[in-house]
Amino acid sequence: MDAAALASVTLGEDQVGRYGGCADEQGTLVTGDVAPGRYRLLVRPYDTTVHGWQWVGRHGGTGDRERARVVQVRAGTVTSVPAIRLDPPGTVTGVVTDAATGAPVPRALVMVVPYVPHPKYDDHGPTTDEYGRYTITGLGPYHWPVQFVAAGFATVWSGGVGSRHQARPVRVRADRTVTLNQALPAGTLVSGTVRVDELATYAQVVAFDAVTGDLAGVAEVGSGYALRLLPGQRVKVRCDCSYAQPVWHRDAAGFDAATPVRVRRAPTVVDFDLG
Repeated sequence: MDAAALASVTLGEDQVGRYGGCADEQGTLVTGDVAPGRYRLLVRPYDTTVHGWQWVGRHGGTGDRERARVVQVRAGTVTSVPAIRLDPPGTVTGVVTDAATGAPVPRALVMVVPYVPHPKYDDHGPTTDEYGRYTITGLGPYHWPVQFVAAGFATVWSGGVGSRHQARPVRVRADRTVTLNQALPAGTLVSGTVRVDELATYAQVVAFDAVTGDLAGVAEVGSGYALRLLPGQRVKVRCDCSYAQPVWHRDAAGFDAATPVRVRRAPTVVDFDLG
């Protein structure tokens, strides 16, 4: 549940943490070598036609990571959690549009767990078709915040906001389909130059919510980069641009030490010098 751990994701990874495993034939799950700390648990059944995803709550499943049960893992001990009961799944469908024109937005990513997309492998999750339509299946019957990402637009959570904490969740119902439409704003341009001796094959600048650690935007890098973010957001920005360690603004070693950037209505410049 630590924001710095969530922000450790790299190319092609989603924000579900570093530890996991599969239940055996009796439904028993054992995960070893977990570092001491505080965690929340996400269950992703293989057969999502029968059971839905859930964050493990205190009294059943939840779709909101922030409402999930907190599990304290201590060194040298075995930590047990109560039995996890899975519910039947439901479906979310809708249309993603341009907030300025109302035109459909194709190839938008729609997700309940943010991830860093890979420029070469783009089949990670649901995307909109040429008419802006999408479908998410296999979600447990709870309230789910949903994130929308598309090139040229600000990344938003359901309700058109920049933070998971402010999102308007969609109510998923078992064995039913609910509708969630979303308009995407252009947002504010956050851009800069990147100076580096040797640019990595897949170079990216990644923005994370300064409070929650959620992904807030990803931009490919050439001589520079261009992100679109919502005014009012506070983000921490990382440059994955060289074959050495990633660099956080301003020359910080990690998320906690990085300098937050306040996004305003006027364009913002954040440069990186990795030379």
